[in-house]
Amino acid sequence: MTSPRAARDPFYVGVDVGTASVRAALVTRAGRVERAAEEPIHIWEPRPGHYEQSSEDIWTKCCSTVKKVTEGVEDRVRGIGFDATCSLVVLDQNFQPVAVSLDGAVERNVIMWMDHRATVQASRITAGGHAVMTRLGGVMSPEMQPPKLLWLKENLGGSSWKRAAHFFDLPDFLSWKATGSLVRSLCTLVCKWTYSPPEGWDDSFWTSIGLEDLLESKHSRIGESTCPPGSPVGAGLTPGAAADLGLVPGTAVGTSLIDAHAGGLGVIGADVSGHRLPCENQPITSRLALICGTSSCHMAVSQKPLFVPGVWGPYLSAMVPGLWLNEGGQSATGKLIDHVVFGHAAFSQLKQQAEKSGEHVYSILNRHLEELTPQHLDLLGADLHVWPDFHGNRSPLADQSLRGMVVGLSLSQTLDDLALLYLATVQAIALGTRHIVEVMREAGHDITTLFLCGGLSKNPLFVQMHANTTGTYGGTELHQLPRSDLPCSWAETGTPPPLSLSLSLSPSLPPVCRSTRGAACGDRGRVGGCCYTGCLCLKGLQLPSGSHGDDDQSWSGCSP
Repeated sequence: MTSPRAARDPFYVGVDVGTASVRAALVTRAGRVERAAEEPIHIWEPRPGHYEQSSEDIWTKCCSTVKKVTEGVEDRVRGIGFDATCSLVVLDQNFQPVAVSLDGAVERNVIMWMDHRATVQASRITAGGHAVMTRLGGVMSPEMQPPKLLWLKENLGGSSWKRAAHFFDLPDFLSWKATGSLVRSLCTLVCKWTYSPPEGWDDSFWTSIGLEDLLESKHSRIGESTCPPGSPVGAGLTPGAAADLGLVPGTAVGTSLIDAHAGGLGVIGADVSGHRLPCENQPITSRLALICGTSSCHMAVSQKPLFVPGVWGPYLSAMVPGLWLNEGGQSATGKLIDHVVFGHAAFSQLKQQAEKSGEHVYSILNRHLEELTPQHLDLLGADLHVWPDFHGNRSPLADQSLRGMVVGLSLSQTLDDLALLYLATVQAIALGTRHIVEVMREAGHDITTLFLCGGLSKNPLFVQMHANTTGTYGGTELHQLPRSDLPCSWAETGTPPPLSLSLSLSPSLPPVCRSTRGAACGDRGRVGGCCYTGCLCLKGLQLPSGSHGDDDQSWSGCSP
């Protein structure tokens, strides 16, 4: 029987806007998720590399999911917070949508985070060599906001650029929509806009890249004031927003975060007592959060600024107050796996099996791989190699011009072939994570434990390949943390909690060939290969006898 007090205990609402859907959760003060709801959001791809959304569509889905999870308890909700992808929202002086597309579709006013239309602008900014680049790993990514803004000015200068009065990161747009406050989150501005606390905006940077008009009216178009993530925004929900969401006006609204950073904050602070993890009695600076969904982000914090080539940051207080954040990443992981699997000739056969059995296609593929070999799953991909940068390399090569490659295909297109290509793709992604961990450790991060969260963390093959690739030869432990040990920002109704992956790293990782790590070989490392006996990498194309090594582990594309 529910006590009278329990019947009136407060609730809190978290809204997570991902790449393809909006999710809302109703959470108790103790961090228990009571209800959850999800709605898809539209994505347009008018041209290759151009990805657009509608801010009105996103807000509508936020409202419908919140109403679903709060039905009957609306007056007990004490606070609401938003996280979202780091997409660019453009509004006019009256806060109406401004087109970001060359075809002028006004309803499409969001340039998505994964949009690479501004690759040329990003390269030009990098070549300028401004001092802000030191906080971006030395390279400006087209996924950041400055090159996207420059693209808008150069391509839509006579229309949309002139009309645009407000440029928001999507998380900040949601906070504004809820409260009417134009305050921006330190998380978004520091990580994606080159803002640097406590100094603030560097006007010389915007002038140097040709965006000096953003300095007008005290930077009003990109944000005059900031707040740390989680701090109260304005006076809470406006009457209009409260009506849209089905909540009470004045309900507290927390300063938003980027979605990956919200996930990183949730798992990097998890209580691991009693799980025998290397980080149990160590500071959170020994942990790396891997947020893996459509793309992947690798988040590590430190007490002092650490500069990692090809990795974003260091960012002060962008995720954890008072700590410096470095953020590695892979631009396409879940999206890459879907691309490889759904585009294969045998996918129709796989889909039929899934529909007949009621299982997910990836559950069937995982079982199929186990049936192909009950042991040594890694070795199934010994003759099939994937270079996974189909959408460029975010970290640590920081080269968005790179493209993917598959080596070792035959004329066969059976379900076996699909399963092997799926495995090789997952292995390639895991090797990318290993590369990121390596460069972070080389720069001074003392990472001993990897925490996974996001959609891909529910795939046991994805998790196991990361364990096999990043752990030592002695074996890597996998721990599933009880839901009660996790911050409420992570838990999801009906899904398992995240897997904590103990890397058990030695002071230096086992040697990895430079081609697999992507160092500057003659072929820029795009053909996987290894010269090291016992290396965890998969072998590549065999070299002629006597060249580049003297044993049977000598392969092409490798430079010690």
